[in-house]
Amino acid sequence: MNQGPGAAAQEPGEDTVREFSGLVQDWAAAIVANDPGRIAGFMADDWVIVSESGIDPKEKFLSLVESGALTHSAMDLRTRPRVRVHGDTAVVTGRVTNTAHYQGERYDADEWTTDVFVRRDGRWRCVLSHITPAATDISSTAPE
Repeated sequence: MNQGPGAAAQEPGEDTVREFSGLVQDWAAAIVANDPGRIAGFMADDWVIVSESGIDPKEKFLSLVESGALTHSAMDLRTRPRVRVHGDTAVVTGRVTNTAHYQGERYDADEWTTDVFVRRDGRWRCVLSHITPAATDISSTAPE
């Protein structure tokens, strides 16, 4: 079986969807706990987040959490995640709402998120997170 980057996407079974749903929910719980060590446990060393402000590395994100400049009080997956597995790479997309505080100012967000995971040493680690604000006039379900 071809497990390399050119491997065809596998339609995930229910167990795989549940596995990634649990992984995403556990990561969200770590973020809401504002625990940089727990958060880092879900990230690969080369993780980055892509947002409207550009590309930010793991170190910047975690340092903001550690300093208290960035905190989260809520993070909820609003859709069943769309999961596609390509060998040792998985792409997980879903709609997430969250409440964050950045430098004392509250931000409520409704976003579509895509996380790219790679399987390393038998564990899934996120290498990239991409967030896009959700339009207010669209359905809240992820396409299959």
